[in-house]
Amino acid sequence: MSANEDQEMELEALRSIYEGDESFRELSPVSFQYRIGENGDPKAFLIEISWTETYPQTPPIISMNAFFNNTIVFLVRCRSSAVKQSILAKLQEAVEIHLGTAMTYTLFEYAKDNKEQFMENHHPINSTIPISSIISVETPNTAPSSKKKDKKEQLSKAQKRKLADKTDHKGQLPRGWNWVDVVKMYRLVIPHCPRSWLSAMVT
Repeated sequence: MSANEDQEMELEALRSIYEGDESFRELSPVSFQYRIGENGDPKAFLIEISWTETYPQTPPIISMNAFFNNTIVFLVRCRSSAVKQSILAKLQEAVEIHLGTAMTYTLFEYAKDNKEQFMENHHPINSTIPISSIISVETPNTAPSSKKKDKKEQLSKAQKRKLADKTDHKGQLPRGWNWVDVVKMYRLVIPHCPRSWLSAMVT
């Protein structure tokens, strides 16, 4: 049986199996997408499989470059890129096992069955959380003065001394007291970045 005949049979099977499945999308007769995970799931991802002219005798092209997979914030982008590479590597291992047979359905189901394992190292940050709660900034134990002067908070002598140490002779906080520790942030992010990201950051 020729590659074209194999592909025609597999195409018919895919259309029959995934009819009415909102996670499945046929981009063309030789290219397909499947969303692994439900809508709104922060660990959901999209797999795209495209057949070559000689598929299934040769491996299909597997991609995770869809825009759906890019909905991550900067602070976890490096880690997320590593997760994508790990998923693709595991799918390629499955391709080697099933080479020569119709495998698109098998690969989609394999990803569905192993979703939690694939994404165990991916910890997305909820974009609704303010950045101040992601990066801790040390601030002095003082509250802004209120227009209402009903009651003033009484400070102990130790607290007054501590406050005096942090302010100048005018009672003003020193410049940079609320700066983010950039070095500390990069130490947290850089170990998860691939070398290609690091070179891009330097240039």
